[in-house]
Amino acid sequence: MGVREGAEALPEELARRLGTTDAVVVGLSAMIGAGVFAAFAPAAAAAGHWLLLSLALAAVVAYCNATSSARLAALYPESGGTYVYGRRRLGPLWGYLAGWGFTVGKTASCAAMALTFGAYVLPGLERPLAVAAVAALTLLNLFGVQRSAGLARVIVAFVLAVLAVVIVAGLFGDDRVSFVTYVAAPAQSYDMWGVLQGAGLLFFAFAGYARIATLGEEVRDPARTIPRAVSIALGITLVVYTLVALAALRALKPELLATAKAPLADVVGEAGFGWLAPVVGAGAAVAALGALLALLLGVSRTVLAMSRERDLPGVLAVVDPVRQVPRRAELAVGGAVIVLLLVADLREAIGFSSFGVLVYYAIANASAFTLRRDEGAPHRAVPVVGLALCLLLAATLPVASVVAGLAVFAAGVVIYLVRRRTMGA
Repeated sequence: MGVREGAEALPEELARRLGTTDAVVVGLSAMIGAGVFAAFAPAAAAAGHWLLLSLALAAVVAYCNATSSARLAALYPESGGTYVYGRRRLGPLWGYLAGWGFTVGKTASCAAMALTFGAYVLPGLERPLAVAAVAALTLLNLFGVQRSAGLARVIVAFVLAVLAVVIVAGLFGDDRVSFVTYVAAPAQSYDMWGVLQGAGLLFFAFAGYARIATLGEEVRDPARTIPRAVSIALGITLVVYTLVALAALRALKPELLATAKAPLADVVGEAGFGWLAPVVGAGAAVAALGALLALLLGVSRTVLAMSRERDLPGVLAVVDPVRQVPRRAELAVGGAVIVLLLVADLREAIGFSSFGVLVYYAIANASAFTLRRDEGAPHRAVPVVGLALCLLLAATLPVASVVAGLAVFAAGVVIYLVRRRTMGA
């Protein structure tokens, strides 16, 4: 258990250097990223007074996906996440689709996070600063995953401190809005479609737990560490997001929150602590940096896994013998992100990313459904609910995002078939 069935040991394995705390920190740095500073505004625009219901639904989806991913990662502690699980449980094509959607979508997300960082630090010079950030973090990753986890720990601590300031200001600042007024309002306008859209938007703020699974080959005692780390990281994130949502609703009400360009900065402003707005902006910039770091790690490990199976060029399946990191995969991912930053209009390019993430987790849940009890299968309801909700939330995304996502997956299928035919498979 925990190795490839019917195959030799991996030709070049990564070193298992991450403990539970390190894995939790990597997950938190991905989940509590820049999304929490921006996701609540569009979610409030969709869900209105039912924002907390959207948050609860997003948490249910995240729990199902996290549980399925954790059980699979414990059984297959290799780099690659759902790409590996799909191949083992459903077949090569399904694994490839998961890896393709994750790699393409998250590469664009890397560029978006880098631009977010640049925009907060030096507006007007965001692209050069974004390129510098990607180059610096790629270089850091080449020195080993422990150094990356160390930086992630500092980032998570700072971002959590900033969010604590927002929560305290929103919950205990000037009494602009009473919860009695807020609680009485929902009965006036219930919109199930809006609740689903809000949940879809908020779900992606939870999605970083996959980074723990994609680093499965670098975690010590993965059968024990990965499920624990995923549960702890997800639990902390849910508590933080719930408190942030309550603070935002109290300070701004759903109407103001829905139109806020910098919602958490507006929370401290409306609560009478406007002088803290620059601190919140700094938190957003650092959070974007943390999310970028976690994304680069996750994408490079998926590229490594796909290269080992020749679904991507095999030349990328090289592990540095000294640092024990996939240096070629990391350089390729970093280079691809920089190219995107230089040539693409990312406001248009990343529309399919949300769709790709939901397909990725749908495949993870389908894979978990095939697990037997002796393989650590979760309760049957978990992957079933997770799969159904992933598909439901994907269907509620804007039409342009769905069309773009389907086009990207169609292109992936064509490439897969051409490569298989060329290789004689």
